Amino acid sequence: MLFDTHAHYDDDWFDADRDALLSSMPEHNIGLILNPGCTVETSEIAVRLAETYDFVYAAVGIHPEYSMGVTAADIDRIRELSAHPKVRAIGEIGLDYYWEKRSPETTPPREEQQKLLRAQLELAREVNLPVIIHDREAHEDCLNIVKDFSDLRGVYHCYSGSLEYAKEILALGDWYISFTGVITYGKAKKARRIIENLPIERIMIETDSPYLTPEPERLEKKRVRNSSLFVHRVAEQIAEFKGMTVEEVERITTENGKRFFGIE
Repeated sequence: MLFDTHAHYDDDWFDADRDALLSSMPEHNIGLILNPGCTVETSEIAVRLAETYDFVYAAVGIHPEYSMGVTAADIDRIRELSAHPKVRAIGEIGLDYYWEKRSPETTPPREEQQKLLRAQLELAREVNLPVIIHDREAHEDCLNIVKDFSDLRGVYHCYSGSLEYAKEILALGDWYISFTGVITYGKAKKARRIIENLPIERIMIETDSPYLTPEPERLEKKRVRNSSLFVHRVAEQIAEFKGMTVEEVERITTENGKRFFGIE
């Protein structure tokens, strides 16, 4: 059984066939899915999906891309949603500096992102939930803030940092690293070195659907929607990197995800 620990079925790319697609997951060996929110609205949708499907769980939070204009009422709503029995984390939250040079006029200032991250880490501490961290080209700032909340449990999703940085994250305590279909791409040499040197007991797998479609499903000149149906590609690549069987990687990463998110 596979556990896709990060997939956005609230995305409008799934509007045409969301129910049919999700309903088909168990017959394709997808036993569990965690759907994180990125805004108050998508967090609410994530909770509704978790209520609809036994094997879907939710996380609630506000992505750094939406840092501008966040109000106390928004944080209060995330707090309310976090009390739902199928909400198992605060996320995805974090820092994203990727767009600063590409579209500076629409990118939230670093100070606003950092303020929101701290507020949601405080909330996670208050409600005793783990966190899902989004860190894109903000490694040093993100880790420095997370270190102030090292009593929390967390996972860095769609990991893109270095091996040294990954080791610092794991040294915090009950923290994990999660990988996507990006590790199947031809230029993923850095990912191979990282995965080879991390304990499999601290690794989770995800799709980040509908984005980051793995190879060979990914087409060079055409966007292909990703889904949990392709999470097995991530398990297969990790198995190759670590010299393990695919069945071992499936079992251990699923156990890791269940343990981290408190799922029986």
